Amino acid sequence: MPSPLTALLCLGLCLSWRISTQKQALTRTSIWAEPDSRIPEGKPAAIWCQGPPGAEEYQLRSEGGLSAWGRPQRSRARGGVRFPIAAMTSRTAGRYRCFCHSGELWSEPSEPLDLVVTGMYDTPTLWVQPGPTVTSGGNVTFYFRLETVTNTFFLLREGGPSHPQGSHGAVPAVFPEGPVTSARTGTYRCFGAYSAHVWSFPSEPVKLLVTAGLPRGGGRRKVWEVRGEERVGAVLHPISGPSAPAPAAWDHTAQNLLRIGLAVLVLVALTWLLAEDWLCRWRTREGAGRAQAGMD
Repeated sequence: MPSPLTALLCLGLCLSWRISTQKQALTRTSIWAEPDSRIPEGKPAAIWCQGPPGAEEYQLRSEGGLSAWGRPQRSRARGGVRFPIAAMTSRTAGRYRCFCHSGELWSEPSEPLDLVVTGMYDTPTLWVQPGPTVTSGGNVTFYFRLETVTNTFFLLREGGPSHPQGSHGAVPAVFPEGPVTSARTGTYRCFGAYSAHVWSFPSEPVKLLVTAGLPRGGGRRKVWEVRGEERVGAVLHPISGPSAPAPAAWDHTAQNLLRIGLAVLVLVALTWLLAEDWLCRWRTREGAGRAQAGMD
């Protein structure tokens, strides 16, 4: 029959192996929207989630806490799961993240995807001064006006990035730019934002042409934002697909800390038992030695 010391040692080894297994995690999933992350109201869209090979199931979550589940189809060459949105509204707009799992292992959350609905409420007006044609190295200023009450605006160039830079200003919004280079040439549109994910109709396009000249400054692409009063975002609802409560084990940090704490307690108990066993044996030998000495 195995001694309690051997049993505790086996328990500690098994627990340590379990902890090392739980520390493993699937690689982070990728997330993107089709056809774009800015969708006009009423138009269809889709969110793609793609994880590592072998992922068994995906979950798409909005910041509102609702979610949709899906399993990858082997017939799809790219893998992953497509979550369709039949018609874009302010309820389906929001910030999304993807997760996937294989067995008991969950991936880390994907990077956030900000899905924006456009075409809401009103159409802004955009113009540029001193004009749509400017010599390289010169300065231009975009002006933006919207009748609907909002102090948050976005100026975007077609084909440019979608990450806004913030500043504060009055209405009409003013977007100074310069010194400009040929990299600034392009078609620009403005949006008014009623929340972070609910935007107005786009303005009529304004084409900026930068002619030859001595360029000064970088050609870095920009998107500007003028932000005034903060507004409450739209209420998020689940997109197509069955909804389910979020799993409690997405964040493994707390679980791993608990398991590590238990392992430390087991190791401390093992150390104490080993010391007690050694001390008991030492006392027995010491007592036997003294008895032997008395007999002599």
